[in-house]
Amino acid sequence: MAKFEIKMPKLGESITEGTIISWSVKVGDKIEEDDVLFEVNTAKVSAEIPSPVAGKILEILFKEGDTVAVGVVVAVVELDDEGEDEETAPAESAQQDSPASSEQTSKATSEEKAPAPASVRDEKVSKGTEERWYSPVVLQKAKEAGVGQDELDKIEGTGYLGRVSKRDIEVYIDNKKKGVTSTTISKPVKTEKAAPSAPSPQQDAPKAAPVTVSDGDQVIAMDPIRRIIADRMVASKKTSPHVTNVIEVDVTKLVRWREANKDAFKKREGISLTYMPAIAEATAKALKDFPRVNSSVDGYNIVEKKHINLGFAVSLNDGNLIVPVIKDADKLSLSGIASSINSMANKARANKLMPDEIQGGTFTITNFGSFKSIFGTPIINQPEVAILGVGIIEKKPSVIETPEGDVIAIRHKMYLSLSYDHRVIDGMLGGNFLYSIAQYLENWNEK
Repeated sequence: MAKFEIKMPKLGESITEGTIISWSVKVGDKIEEDDVLFEVNTAKVSAEIPSPVAGKILEILFKEGDTVAVGVVVAVVELDDEGEDEETAPAESAQQDSPASSEQTSKATSEEKAPAPASVRDEKVSKGTEERWYSPVVLQKAKEAGVGQDELDKIEGTGYLGRVSKRDIEVYIDNKKKGVTSTTISKPVKTEKAAPSAPSPQQDAPKAAPVTVSDGDQVIAMDPIRRIIADRMVASKKTSPHVTNVIEVDVTKLVRWREANKDAFKKREGISLTYMPAIAEATAKALKDFPRVNSSVDGYNIVEKKHINLGFAVSLNDGNLIVPVIKDADKLSLSGIASSINSMANKARANKLMPDEIQGGTFTITNFGSFKSIFGTPIINQPEVAILGVGIIEKKPSVIETPEGDVIAIRHKMYLSLSYDHRVIDGMLGGNFLYSIAQYLENWNEK
């Protein structure tokens, strides 16, 4: 029997370790492909890790509560015969003390040199063009749906170590039938005469001032999530020269529209209508108007993103933050955005977000208005180049121009703040982008 090593997966950008919360199996258990093995908690997400293979649990190398580095083996599975492929097939047959072993080896070598028929390749292939592993279930479903090897290699995997899971291939096949494949195919970035990456100057980080602990002081160790948040915030300030613009927005039309539609929306959609979907929709429109803001920096290259994937900061019950991502937000209706925000926020607070739901963001929105803050200067979520801060909506006296002259009226106003990376966004672009969001909100006419 061949053995298969289960390693700690990388469940997000910049994740280097995960803490095992619980095991769903024990040594000796028989498992099927996609059975949940264990739950892991990282700085970004808690996720249930499924098995990519069928077999029996031989070893469990770490216990619940252990923090394990990405890539370290946490369990060993003895594979079922039908789950073996060319890569994991047992090698002991070539090492048996048999007179025919050398002849079999020679014969196998000559057969490997000869090209295999297409039909055999379709049945036996278990690796993509870049040594990508596929389970028998995935291969069978791909074959039944007429999904070729090249097409299969392009599907983004959300499973263990980025592999294509049964759910991935099922979703892809379903989308293909509907004529939608762009959201599930990972295409290489095309560059023309890209400039060389900028050297990263190595500078000694300033040492923090020593902290004196007095009698009665309570010393609280940061949990793993808070430690990574702290490191990422410091790294972001060191990476991007931050500049912040602030604008006051008259959202009276938006407030009146929400008041007139919130009850019908709740009855129709089953969720409360907040201001965040409207702000997200206005932001997505502005990002289409100013694509440079929807980008990342790679050395001396600027990578403008094709997709507009909006992240929004969610406060968790333990005081930490997580940023779920709405993919292709510019293609969603207001109801679709509202549903996505509500669903992901609930999943985030229940530690049920999937890895693909917290990756791939191109722009982030943080709403500190929910905590009654007027405005703030948020820190950019790397590798993005800008982040929008949303303040509280307040009633304010305002001068209004009318045909009969200026009058003072009560208006609903809020502050929006944009922190941006001055390496690629100058004041004119940052100001125009922020003003564009304001104009969409001030002239709100959603039906």
